[in-house]
Amino acid sequence: MMDRIFSSLSSGPSLTDWSGSDDGKTNTTASPEATAEPAAEPSSSAAPSVADKKSLKVLFLSSDTGGGHRASATSLAQQFENLFPGSTYELCDIVQLDGPPPYNMLVKSYKHLSAHPHQWKLVYSVSNTRAYEMLADVHMKSAMERAVRKRIMEKAPDVVVSVHPLMTNVPVLACSNITKETGKHLPIFTVCTDLGSAHSMWFANGVEKLFVASEAIKSLAMQRGKVPEEKIVMSGLPIRSDFSIQATNMGERHCEGGREYQRKVRTELGLEEYKERKCVLVMGGGEGCGRLSNIVDGLYLQFVERNIEALILVVCGRNEELKESLEHRNWEELREKYVIARNRGADLDSCIGLLSDAGCIGGSPGDGGVAGQVKRVFIKS
Repeated sequence: MMDRIFSSLSSGPSLTDWSGSDDGKTNTTASPEATAEPAAEPSSSAAPSVADKKSLKVLFLSSDTGGGHRASATSLAQQFENLFPGSTYELCDIVQLDGPPPYNMLVKSYKHLSAHPHQWKLVYSVSNTRAYEMLADVHMKSAMERAVRKRIMEKAPDVVVSVHPLMTNVPVLACSNITKETGKHLPIFTVCTDLGSAHSMWFANGVEKLFVASEAIKSLAMQRGKVPEEKIVMSGLPIRSDFSIQATNMGERHCEGGREYQRKVRTELGLEEYKERKCVLVMGGGEGCGRLSNIVDGLYLQFVERNIEALILVVCGRNEELKESLEHRNWEELREKYVIARNRGADLDSCIGLLSDAGCIGGSPGDGGVAGQVKRVFIKS
């Protein structure tokens, strides 16, 4: 991915017009051994060596609506620092800073919506229509383009990278206007952080390149955004270099060396007494949303019922209520209530919905419910 960005930069009027910046504050330092480039396209044979690449001042456009956008930006920033030594970066939420209502309340609204999925579904569905897309495009550009343009010019980046769907259409116009005003080409790229489906606001056509993770997103970009195929790069999702390092150190996870490395890591994490057990990792994004509480209950009760010795690890994200609930949950009492309910003929979904006390959100008809999700976990494990 980084080489594709560098190639796009170097194909402009003059690389030295926007490369070689050493000012600004570096926000993070990549691990010295983190030299692997995850989810990247093969580099072009014409691309300069790392030693020839000059430092870049990178502006990432992102928002704390969940943890994925910031995590992607941070992952990319690490690779910029690895491949463009001396590079600096900054994260900026232009919608919260310069956007009109309701967009400038995005972070606060997202926290509410993530806890109320039916409301989230309604908002997402309405905002993903062509009619709303056109209205939002006109509204946002007219209300905030000048402020965004000014802010970007004050940051004076060499390259702009958007990792958020609401930060594509206006920044594309702003960067285009900056290029016209200054005579220096300011490139902007979009890295779509969605995998299976994506909101139409991701697909602003004026970017240098659009990096996507799947054929499904590529098709959406071409159909909804009319993005030319030659601008789309199938790169996969950005991951932190630490994941790549761990994967390299582990090697083949099912061989003896890989299993031994997993046992070593569990010991380092304070899980030595569980290092020989099967492990299930449950997570629901940065907000810890979804039916995590129900799913954890379902897994626990099914493991008990089937006499499966397993370790359940739950990533709660920012969901402090869920974290506290799991820490203080009386698992033995839960098991006893479950046995009584099952003896009375209750099915798994009914039991979980009644017993869980945090994040209890009933399933929609036809979605398979908690039982369906638990069964899928068993099938994949």
